Amino acid sequence: MEIKKITIIGGYGKDGSKEKVDQFDLMSGDIISIVGPTGCGKTTLINDIELFANNNTPSGRRILINGESIPEDFTFDPSKHPIALISQHTNFLSDLPVGEFLTIHAKIRGAKDVDHVVEDTIEFANQLTGEAIIKNTAMTELSGGQTRSLLIADAVVIGNSPIILLDEIENAGINKTKALELLKKYDKLFVFVTHDPTIALLSDCRIIMKNGAMQKIVASNPEERNAAEVLKKMDDVFLHFRGLIRAGEEIRNEHLDYITN
Repeated sequence: MEIKKITIIGGYGKDGSKEKVDQFDLMSGDIISIVGPTGCGKTTLINDIELFANNNTPSGRRILINGESIPEDFTFDPSKHPIALISQHTNFLSDLPVGEFLTIHAKIRGAKDVDHVVEDTIEFANQLTGEAIIKNTAMTELSGGQTRSLLIADAVVIGNSPIILLDEIENAGINKTKALELLKKYDKLFVFVTHDPTIALLSDCRIIMKNGAMQKIVASNPEERNAAEVLKKMDDVFLHFRGLIRAGEEIRNEHLDYITN
């Protein structure tokens, strides 16, 4: 089943009042952010999307695919589930080497050229993490940033999931602007739960949450895009200095030239 659109039909906030956003469509190819203070209901909203809520969760929301209710096999057959959720609290239980783990997943997914797909996945992941992932490394030995990077790459390249939900990946030590740049090349729906202004402003639009309810939708505009570019440069500066410090460099005045150049 080709997924072109997901529709969120609003339910109720924590105080029982109806959500101000009655209905909202998420289109394939969009990058959406969900923003708001801690405890406002951001994670609950992506959980509703992942579960294909149908008036059966505390929020009372409904999720439609292409304007229709969810087929039963989407819910009960894991192989047909179209959503990958990358959370901030993900740990691998398998101690298989990275390459072997990806090979097994690629075969299960029916990849035609398994070796090529595995290499593409690791290459994608290594563009997001500061420390390259080695194919022979055990999954349980990966750092937090490597783990999230590999999971994102796996969901995009091997899993080929049409809908990818990412819960606060900015805290995982990955190159977030590079991630957005790469993700925009894929015709998938990406939904970020984030506190990061750069991710929020580089998204096509953002859902504002408060007290468990969707308050409004803010679409990106040229002024916000300009602001995003400024923040992206600031992020690059932080990444540069983080790299120097990680490499054991002593920071001197001449390093500050990187900021002005």
